[in-house]
Amino acid sequence: METGLQMQSTLEESGTLKLTLSSLKVQAPADHEVVVRVEAAPINPSDLGVVFGPADVNAATTTGAGADTVLSAPVNPQFMPRFKARVGQALPIGNEGAGVVVAAGNSPEAQALIGKTVGVLGGGMYSQYRTVPAMMCLPLQDGTTAKEGASCFVNPLTSLGMVETMRMEGHKALVHTAAASNLGQMLNKICLADGVELVNIVRKQEQVDILKGLGAKYICNSSDDSFMADLTDAIHATGATLAFDATGGGELASQILTAMEQAAARTPSEYSIYGSTTHKQVYLYGGLDLSPTKLNRAYGMAWGVGGWLLPLFLAKVGMEKGAELRSRVASELKTTFASHYTQELSLEEMMTADVAKQYNAKLTGEKYLVCPQKDL
Repeated sequence: METGLQMQSTLEESGTLKLTLSSLKVQAPADHEVVVRVEAAPINPSDLGVVFGPADVNAATTTGAGADTVLSAPVNPQFMPRFKARVGQALPIGNEGAGVVVAAGNSPEAQALIGKTVGVLGGGMYSQYRTVPAMMCLPLQDGTTAKEGASCFVNPLTSLGMVETMRMEGHKALVHTAAASNLGQMLNKICLADGVELVNIVRKQEQVDILKGLGAKYICNSSDDSFMADLTDAIHATGATLAFDATGGGELASQILTAMEQAAARTPSEYSIYGSTTHKQVYLYGGLDLSPTKLNRAYGMAWGVGGWLLPLFLAKVGMEKGAELRSRVASELKTTFASHYTQELSLEEMMTADVAKQYNAKLTGEKYLVCPQKDL
C-alpha cells in the first residue's frame, strides 16, 4: 500500500487531452483521516466533464498497456481559450466511490472506521487508494458491498435534494427531465414513498415503459406530437411549479415554463398583462444538451431559471439536514437508491478508446462502474 495508481486528465497546450495513470505515494492519514482501498466508483455525467472536458472523444486513440495506458483526444482550437486555466493541470477524477478502510488516524471517529466498507464523496476516486477525512465517509450497513454503495452520494442526494428544495421553496409538486435515468428512477421512488406528485419528461417510448413499471403516474414523451398538451395537462393536475432540467440546452426549460403558465391560466383569476402571479422556477442541474439555452418568454413575468448544484445545496441546508439525508440513503441503498450497471471496467479498460466512446454517450439506462483494483 506504499503506492497506488490514480487516473488523471491533462489538457496540453498543444490541444490534446490525455488520460494517464500515475503512481502516487499513498498519503499517511492525519488524526481525522482514513485510507480507503477503492473498490468501485461510478462514471457520472458530472465526472465526464472532468474526464474529457472539451475533447472530441469520437476521435480518441489509446496507446500502451497496463499502468502505461494513455488515452489521447483532440480539442477543437476554438474551445482552447475557454479552458486556458486548465492547461497543464493533471486533474484527478471521480466524485464518489466506495471501498474498505485499511488505515486510520488516531481520532476515535477515524479509528471506528477501520475495516468498514464505506461510501466516499472525496474526489479523485478513480484511484486504487484515497486518503480522506473520516467525516466524508458514509459507513455502509452490514451486508452492503462496495459495488452496491459506490453511487451512494451523487444521484441519491441529488434526488433527495430536489424534493427538499421543493419543500424549502414552497412548491407542492415537481417536473423532472431525462426522467428515466438512474437518478430519475430514484426520484420516482422517493416521490411515490413521500406522496409527492411528479411529472416525468422523457423522449422515447421505452423510457415511458420503464417509468410505468415503477408506478409513475405522469409521463410525458417529448417526441409525441401531443407533448405540450400532455405536459400542460400533467402540470395542471399536479400543480407543479418547480422543475429540474438535466438537459440544460435547447428549448425544454422554456417549454416547461410555458406549460406551467398555460396550466395556471386554466384557473380563473384577475387578468394581468404580466401573466399569472404564481412563481414558476426551472433549475438546470445538468448539461446533456450542450446547445444554448433558449427562452421564448411566453409565460408572464413570475418565473426564474437558475442553476442547481448538489454541493451548494448541501452547504445551504447544513450538516444536520445533510446527515439526515445520508442516513436515509444508507438505510435504503438496496431499494430506493439501488444502482444498476451496464458494465464494470478496470482503470485500463476505461482508457480504451472504443469503451470511452460508449460510456461518454451518456445513454439513458446505461451506467458504468470503474473498479480500480481490477486487473492491475
